[in-house]
Amino acid sequence: MSSNEAPQPADTHVPTRDVRTGDAESIADIYNHYVRESIATFEEQPVSAAEMGRRIESIQKADLPWLVAGESSADIVGFAYAAPWKHRSAYRFSTEITAYLAPGWNHQGVGSRLYEALIPRLQERGIHSVVATIALPNDASVALHEKFGLEQVGLFTEQGCKFGRWIDVGYWQRLL
Repeated sequence: MSSNEAPQPADTHVPTRDVRTGDAESIADIYNHYVRESIATFEEQPVSAAEMGRRIESIQKADLPWLVAGESSADIVGFAYAAPWKHRSAYRFSTEITAYLAPGWNHQGVGSRLYEALIPRLQERGIHSVVATIALPNDASVALHEKFGLEQVGLFTEQGCKFGRWIDVGYWQRLL
């Protein structure tokens, strides 16, 4: 599915699964929508499928989960993953989590299903703290993270500049 399509699904129950190598192009398509159209990411140049594949591999090498919503690479409608919070050894029990959905898939429960699968995996792995970085305003992302028990613990004003305007960044955290 192209990230430009706005689906009107009859059944919004989309299965979640572990990412596969062949998913990189669909994931890059979803992510690049946010690069071009949103402040949700501070990247300003689209990411190639090859680069997305390298990012997926990096998360997998860190023994952290990367999940997708969709049965096959062609029908991925969202993804979520956990990345190392920092690269110093004392941070090894902390991760940063994030989720992105294809256009037209907000408010259909896909982000929740991804986090319902992601957070228990982090608990099983012994992760102690999850952090989410949210460019503000972003009511949908705030609501998703707060639904899963993350609370705002910090705010940086005018931390980034995208589309010619200054953007605040909030930090949400949950201890597992």
